[in-house]
Amino acid sequence: MRRCKWCNLNNPIYVEYHDNEWCKPNSDDKYLFEMLILESFQAGLSWECVLNKREDFRKAFDNFDIDKICCYSNAKIQQLLTNEKIIRNKLKINATINNSKIFKKIQNEYSTFYNYLKTFFNDEIIYEIDKTTNKLSDRLSKDLQRRGMKYVGSTIIYSYLQAIGIIYSHDKECFLYKKN
Repeated sequence: MRRCKWCNLNNPIYVEYHDNEWCKPNSDDKYLFEMLILESFQAGLSWECVLNKREDFRKAFDNFDIDKICCYSNAKIQQLLTNEKIIRNKLKINATINNSKIFKKIQNEYSTFYNYLKTFFNDEIIYEIDKTTNKLSDRLSKDLQRRGMKYVGSTIIYSYLQAIGIIYSHDKECFLYKKN
């Protein structure tokens, strides 16, 4: 069975993610929040590196409980910075707390984060391959940055939109490839 060229076939976690999660539409705010945080940790690293640490991130970040993350203390930040099982980048950890608060504000403004996202893509999946940014990721990135989020550049947001199924990007050779 052929998969996208980026999928490391020797890594069962990566294969599982590729086959059953990546590019599958998901409108659940808890999932959208988790993926936004994980994608922000990817900056400068590979997605495989982040994905391999996903379960450890879940444990370290209280199962991505947004209310808990919004209230993280300096002691909790220090605990995260010493956790060798996750990516220990102080700027990214601080951005996670900051972005969590903004994510909540967006939820309050639009009822759900997904409703906010729909204002950018009108609930229509975009089918495209071999890109790292597009007009949608540019606009969404710019708006999130305007709201104060960090580590949400257009490339990170494009990856995020692929991860949550708004952009469908399976390679033509992949068994999951489809066009609109």
